Amino acid sequence: MSIEHAVEISADFYNDIKTIISESKIAVVRSVDFQRVLMYWRLGERIFVEEQRGEERAEYGTYLIKNLAKTIEPEFGSGFGIRQLERARQFYRAYPKASALRTQFNWLQYKLLIAIDDAHKREYYELEAVNNGWTGRELERQINAALYERLLVSNDKEAVLAVARKERIPEHPTEIIKDPMILEFLGLKRQAAYYEKDFESALITHLQEFLLEMGNGFSFVARQKRLLIEDDEFFVDLVFYNRLLRCFVVIEIKTHKITHEDLGQLQMYVNYFDRKEKLPEENPTVGILLCAAKNDTLVKFSLPEDNTSILTSKYLLYLPSEKALLEEIEDVIKIRV
Repeated sequence: MSIEHAVEISADFYNDIKTIISESKIAVVRSVDFQRVLMYWRLGERIFVEEQRGEERAEYGTYLIKNLAKTIEPEFGSGFGIRQLERARQFYRAYPKASALRTQFNWLQYKLLIAIDDAHKREYYELEAVNNGWTGRELERQINAALYERLLVSNDKEAVLAVARKERIPEHPTEIIKDPMILEFLGLKRQAAYYEKDFESALITHLQEFLLEMGNGFSFVARQKRLLIEDDEFFVDLVFYNRLLRCFVVIEIKTHKITHEDLGQLQMYVNYFDRKEKLPEENPTVGILLCAAKNDTLVKFSLPEDNTSILTSKYLLYLPSEKALLEEIEDVIKIRV
């Protein structure tokens, strides 16, 4: 037997070689993407320095970019038109130090970030994009879905940023759970009623997107978890575990306006998990009633005043306009205050 035929390629060796090649290809793409980011940063820096020479800075800067675009766009293409050059200048103003740029971000992600005027809000999305490995599309979706504002419903700005900076771990479910939840990724049409089992199936089909909407630290545990209480069977719609809160999270889906019976059912499920599933070192179970419409006064009187385990969240099956979404969030804040 020749040496050539005697040498066998082991599965581990083959997989290691594949990993090296794949990681290298990804690194090349990221390197190219980041070079584009650096190019726009350097353009922004140079434009900013040049426009400072004009006496009428704002007017001078406008004409400077307009004339520059006329000169270079025919030669280098649409990526160097007026709007892109304005973005480059804006990019430099938002990130004046090149050392602060993140190599894992591409130009699309930075375009989304520099469009945010509020520095704290921009920092939050930047940190969360890094912490969760969001793609450009995922970052855009979270910005459009007002993730930051929805978290501020139950938290102050400092607490939200501290969690994003990994300076503290969330201590209460409201630091993570959003109200309302935006479920436009399900692709369900607006209609009078849905079967809850179909709604649940859609969530499982789009589990990755649902976990993104749920937030940090969630992992899927079970669907239609069977609970046997003496001779009676009950089924919990969805069960998750949150590693940051260190507790089970049980979710009941109601495609109608919530009732006190719904709250009682969810309370029973929470009690069961606390007494039968929770380990001594884990925190109490959290229950979320995901519903089509809420009655916050009913919730207030149906649950104990010191309730920390049962939360309600209204779901939206479409992504509303920014104005409509912010008005919805304001309504939630007014009710809770």
